[in-house]
Amino acid sequence: MAVIMDGNGRWARQRGLPRRKGHEAGAESVRAIIRACRDHGVKYLTLYAFSLENWKRPKAEIRHLMALLTRFLHSEEAELHKHRLRLRVIGRLTHLPASIRGELERVMVETRTYDDGNLILALSYGARAEIVDAARNLAQQARDGTLDPATIDEAMFARHLYAPDVPDPDLLIRTSGEMRISNFLLWQISYAELYITDVLWPDFREPNFEEALRAYAARGRRFGGIDHGRG
Repeated sequence: MAVIMDGNGRWARQRGLPRRKGHEAGAESVRAIIRACRDHGVKYLTLYAFSLENWKRPKAEIRHLMALLTRFLHSEEAELHKHRLRLRVIGRLTHLPASIRGELERVMVETRTYDDGNLILALSYGARAEIVDAARNLAQQARDGTLDPATIDEAMFARHLYAPDVPDPDLLIRTSGEMRISNFLLWQISYAELYITDVLWPDFREPNFEEALRAYAARGRRFGGIDHGRG
């Protein structure tokens, strides 16, 4: 499962609050959905936490988001260990402050052997950048003479993405009602089911998660074929 967590700013604005309060409320939804995934047997959860484009936001908001990420790591680390959840991070991590990168790397190392679930945070992430990075990697191998370009296929290309061992998501949830993908997992969601809800991310909790699962369960997964049961 993958989630585009949208609507924090709108949630705060509707309540006459600063945007940072929306981000703080959104962090509570993250905790709730991690629990819901655990309770419903969802082993891979990818959250679009901070895009490459988000670096264009005001510096004060970025500092608050980075501080919130650090607090989240510290507050949730015990839960990751308790429930044997592995933390993964995808994106151009060199753009992140060194202190945050160090904390992320530490938690990733300490949880790398866990296999009860995977929490994947997309940070400083853009899907086009991920595809470019994979293409650049393959091009360098071809230039070095270690790769025959004729052997490149979809499977090989996928192995050069940021987290090649993570299965493609079956379901992509987007909150706040926006009808766009926003440069998120463009390669991986080729056959994902899309679930768009008007609920703003800080209000998205377990009942909304369960509603999304019910909607997903009612759909036919054909992958380009024919669902004979549905006609």
